[in-house]
Amino acid sequence: MMFAGMMAVAFAIDCVLGWPRAVFAALRHPVVWIGALISALELRLNAGTPARRRAMGGLTVILVLTAVLIPALLLQLALPDGLAGLVLGGVLAWPLLAVRSMHDHVVAVARPLARGDLVAARQAVSMIVGRDPTKLGQAGVARAALESLAENSSDGIVAPLVWGVIGGLPGIAAYKAINTMDSMIGHRNDRYEDFGKAAARLDDLVNWGPARLTGLLFALASGRPGRAIRVMRRDARQHRSPNAGWPEAALAGALPARLSGPRVYGDVIADEPWVNGAAPDPDSQTLARGLALSRRTMALAALVVLLFALP
Repeated sequence: MMFAGMMAVAFAIDCVLGWPRAVFAALRHPVVWIGALISALELRLNAGTPARRRAMGGLTVILVLTAVLIPALLLQLALPDGLAGLVLGGVLAWPLLAVRSMHDHVVAVARPLARGDLVAARQAVSMIVGRDPTKLGQAGVARAALESLAENSSDGIVAPLVWGVIGGLPGIAAYKAINTMDSMIGHRNDRYEDFGKAAARLDDLVNWGPARLTGLLFALASGRPGRAIRVMRRDARQHRSPNAGWPEAALAGALPARLSGPRVYGDVIADEPWVNGAAPDPDSQTLARGLALSRRTMALAALVVLLFALP
């Protein structure tokens, strides 16, 4: 109950404040600190044979988690009992959620897209996805934003909440470290294929349950859970990711819209299968509906956390 209460406080603070620029300028952000450590270790350890790279990647995971878990555990143990500890723990967990920032980044795409300003919408969507924005039309921009909304609802909100409810500050901090390692070194390319393997596999593991829970929450919040769940059960496993397909397919079924599909990364065309392929392409109105559904879904997630916090 204490951990769930802390996560409820963190959720509320982040909804209201996000991570203010003044705070970022003064303190940066915990993910920036974690990223700096990962980069330093990768530069020193990612060399040699494939076997050595895999071993050093595993060592990197251990070192990063140790560096994150020890202070998080000490802070958790130092929290006072009662309401003061609950509120202080929530303040400490607050930076590790991304409720406001995720919503604001997608709104930044939706507004120019609704005005018909494709150039500005492309610029905004380039901040949240890795594909080439110059190759995207209106449907491509809306699709990219919706996919980011679905995936980050799981990675940036539901999964940190789940691990925070389970393990308090150590739980949410460890999850954020694992997710950051995956985003930085868990890529399938010549540089990271071996070194990032341990980080990528661990990220798949810790996101397995939260991704499916996020899909279920999207379905329940949609008002038409049957359709969303049918699409999720049918198409989620076709996704290139073992986890991202679940919230994405649920969102695609709820709207409805077709998501995923072929996309361009630099000079490479990724021929991905469609999710909910028989549905229409998304547009600016679909993106607006997706944002509204996301807000209802996050409210439902917060309600679930509050229920765990009740005595």
